[in-house]
Amino acid sequence: MAKAKIPEPATHPPASAEYTVVARRYRPQQFAELIGQEHVASALINSLQSGRVAHAYLFTGARGVGKTSAARILAKALNCVEGPTATPCDKCNNCKAIATGDDDDVREIDGASNNKVEDAREIRHGIGASTMRSRFKIYIIDEVHMLSTAAFNALLKTLEEPPPHVKFILATTEVQKIPITILSRCQRFDFSHVGPGKIFDQLKRIVEREKLQADDEALRLVARRAGGSMRDSQSLLDQLLSSCPGRLTSEQVNAVLGTAGDERVIELATAILKHDAKTALDLLAVWVERGLQISELVDQLISYWRSLMLVSCGGTEVRELPVTPSQKEAVIGQVKLTNLDAILAGLEVWTATRSRLRDTPHTQVLLEMAVVRLCRMDELLSLGQIVQALNQPGAVLSGASARTGKPVAALPEASDLSKKNDPLTGNAPSNGTANAVGYATLVLSESTLGEVWRRLLLALSDRSPILASQLKSANSYAIFGPNALAIQFSADYNHVYEACASEANTRRIQEVLTSLTGTAAQVRVDRVVGAATQAQAGSGTPTSGSPADRKKELMTLPLFRKASEALGAQIWHVDDEFNPAAQPRNPNTPQTTELDDAENSPNPDEI
Repeated sequence: MAKAKIPEPATHPPASAEYTVVARRYRPQQFAELIGQEHVASALINSLQSGRVAHAYLFTGARGVGKTSAARILAKALNCVEGPTATPCDKCNNCKAIATGDDDDVREIDGASNNKVEDAREIRHGIGASTMRSRFKIYIIDEVHMLSTAAFNALLKTLEEPPPHVKFILATTEVQKIPITILSRCQRFDFSHVGPGKIFDQLKRIVEREKLQADDEALRLVARRAGGSMRDSQSLLDQLLSSCPGRLTSEQVNAVLGTAGDERVIELATAILKHDAKTALDLLAVWVERGLQISELVDQLISYWRSLMLVSCGGTEVRELPVTPSQKEAVIGQVKLTNLDAILAGLEVWTATRSRLRDTPHTQVLLEMAVVRLCRMDELLSLGQIVQALNQPGAVLSGASARTGKPVAALPEASDLSKKNDPLTGNAPSNGTANAVGYATLVLSESTLGEVWRRLLLALSDRSPILASQLKSANSYAIFGPNALAIQFSADYNHVYEACASEANTRRIQEVLTSLTGTAAQVRVDRVVGAATQAQAGSGTPTSGSPADRKKELMTLPLFRKASEALGAQIWHVDDEFNPAAQPRNPNTPQTTELDDAENSPNPDEI
């Protein structure tokens, strides 16, 4: 079957003195009119055409997406005088009665108000009676998740083996509350949220059919505000058309809903991204005084920051953003003012603020706190960038100056670092080599062996974390030729040796080492056996001591002191196998380098 097309609104009598709301007058009457639910309509049409109609269906989805409408259409398709048919006539007495909810053979039951076991028993007793005039007796139970456990149990046998003339159609917004024993007896159909574009198209047709006028931007605001619910959008449109005579504009929509216009949202976002707390707070004070709904503004800011995230990750070619066209242009320009980590942190702040608004009367205070927090948020650096900064002599993270008041050395701009290191932007080198962390090449020699090994582990931790972790178990490493590195494992780590000695892992280590040194490198992975194992393994035995002693000794490490001062870090746990008392390796040590406790020093990615 071809994909169902979005039809023109069904024919309904025009509004009169006995006014019928838009949501009822434009309720779908055919499967083809189920906008956004083509997958459900197609499956039901196929079952009707093939004669494979189940005895029980479960329709689940958000409110206002067409569950009850689909149930009525299915009932009409089964009981139409021309049926069973996929296209009920809407002219016979059965179709007309079902459409208005007056058919004796199609009972619509509200599960919220008929949730007792007595109500379920009444259904059981009624299914035995024959139909009044129709082909099937159909029970449509809305909000079925509201039934009590006893009521569900009373329906189990009936749902499993109903009489041939009985059909059940259950509808719910919270399918997780329905017992699995009920779910297993029904064919389940999940109704999707309706996209803003489809809602906009339907609202535009309704406005044209009602011979009214509305700006496209106003209808787009209504479509986004509906949150995927077609019924909510139609109810909101009805309210706006009643309260705003003449042409409906976006300004009128914002005034009625208490939302901020495009220019306001852009202005506030610009102030926040430029860390201008005073301007941002002044804007909020004026808007709240004029009746702006704080919860609505936070929802708009969540959508705006989400758009910043999407553009930051996917560039300007993102298909659809949850903002207006004018806001989209601003988003593309503002994303250059920040980086992805700061955007994600902003999203965390906005979503946390939105959840807290429900539980406090001090909504304005929460909003102002969120704005100030974001304005004080400096450019965020990834952990790899922090480690790179700490490795630069005399460099301290810029955030430390606010706490210590001491002058700090300038670091590369966060935007430049983000472009180099952020894989989500598409600008990061894909090979995960040393260049990705900003190191210059080194010549492999006895004096640089320790530094090359450290950089090798750091580069591999980005490209292959498991392999990097396995290499930390190596017993020793040594130079066995020009730009050639030998890695040795003791017999206690035989399984790790086999993994690292595989052709793929050896080649991966060799590629990274080549990038670090700038020339073609060789790598050999060996197993150490016999007395050498005992001697070498003994040199790397961790020192004993209490956790408190190991924490004190850890504070003597220069790298950790820098990280602690810059980040305000605290020690929560020191592994029992970690030896903080070991001193850094002398770069002039010749020949083989045993992996003593210096290799157990804090991994920069773990600080």
